[in-house]
Amino acid sequence: MPLPPPAPRALQHTRTVTCRGYKRDDGLWDIEGHLTDIKTIAIPLKERNDGWVPAGEPIHDLSLRITIDLDMNIHDVASSMDLTPYRLCPDITVQYKKLIGLRIASGFTRQTRELFSGISGCTHLLELLGPIATTAFQATHKEQLARIEHMPDVKPFMLDNCHALNTRGQVVKQHWPDYFQGEQIPAELIPAEPIPAKELS
Repeated sequence: MPLPPPAPRALQHTRTVTCRGYKRDDGLWDIEGHLTDIKTIAIPLKERNDGWVPAGEPIHDLSLRITIDLDMNIHDVASSMDLTPYRLCPDITVQYKKLIGLRIASGFTRQTRELFSGISGCTHLLELLGPIATTAFQATHKEQLARIEHMPDVKPFMLDNCHALNTRGQVVKQHWPDYFQGEQIPAELIPAEPIPAKELS
């Protein structure tokens, strides 16, 4: 269902984030993220052009690539800043090599914030790591499922990671019955206070 019709308005800014996942010939995976920020009006910026960024020209044009294996271990990182507000911005890209050796798993967001928050990184490259991480799971999904089929004692990684894949819900009951945990009691049916034993007799 689309959003409801908006009030009268004028577009000011567009942030575009595009992420792509590639299966490499060597068995590894490249996950690439690209971010642009574009305004519909010219803005003053002393270190760009003649002191202005024209309407339609990106203020930010940033890219980040991570190379992973199927266990989500990061083997390599490359980053670039083709357009930035300040000339020194690209100096920070080398810091993102610190991602090498990390694993995209529970706690990954916390780790990246510890490494790159504040003056230790670029706000926009840090933000880009979130959609890159989820794209990594989407890109490798088919191979991950194929692996699970040969590991019957391993719970599929995606279960209990979103509302639809609740192991007490109907989707899991239908598609992964071995991991179904039984119907969840709706919150409105759970008594606020324990029912006295005499009322149960």
